[in-house]
Amino acid sequence: MKRFWRLAEAFETDGGFAIALDGRRVKTPAKADLVLPTGELANAVASEWNAVGETIDPHRMPLTGLSNAAIDRISPDKEQFASGIARYGEGDLTCYRAEGPAALVQWQQEAWDALLEWARRRYDVDFAICTGVMHIDQPADTVRKLAYEVMSLDAFRLAGLSQMVTIGGSLVAALAVHEEMMPAEAAWEAVSLDDRWQLEQWGDDTEARAALDARRLNFLAAAGFLELLRR
Repeated sequence: MKRFWRLAEAFETDGGFAIALDGRRVKTPAKADLVLPTGELANAVASEWNAVGETIDPHRMPLTGLSNAAIDRISPDKEQFASGIARYGEGDLTCYRAEGPAALVQWQQEAWDALLEWARRRYDVDFAICTGVMHIDQPADTVRKLAYEVMSLDAFRLAGLSQMVTIGGSLVAALAVHEEMMPAEAAWEAVSLDDRWQLEQWGDDTEARAALDARRLNFLAAAGFLELLRR
């Protein structure tokens, strides 16, 4: 779609904040009104629309995409969506450790043990940790308590959390960012550890590096989305 507007502006409306393009309200792909919960998020979304060149590139508008997802995909059945995200707690990335080499094992311990220790204290849970990729059951109480935390979030926070969880494979790391225990960049370093290790060991592959960089941008965009919901 080509750009057809001159100016995007955020404004307050019933129930939140909306975006107007030359005075016409923006709607989601499902034709719902794009109403956002905070003014900071609305201003950031408006900035994405103002930054559009001759044609719309959705990849350059991550905040708009997450907002659309919250309204169109998550809000109609928040419980079902949240339950899907909560299931990542049954097989969190940080619980699956490499058998070797020793440097990778140590790297994982340094990055992931701190996350799990924080989660133990914060949610009063414990984790089963194994080496290899074979599934290991987590304690039922852990799964239940982590699921409760996810189910308590609103649709917008679920949208941001979901993107971090699915990109990084770790519900614990995403919750740590959401609760401001860990900066988003540090969380990305933790969840991308294995991928970065492979690149270092086998040489920098252009396509693999580009894919990893794209994942990083989307992970950080989701974290920024959550930050805007706090303002």
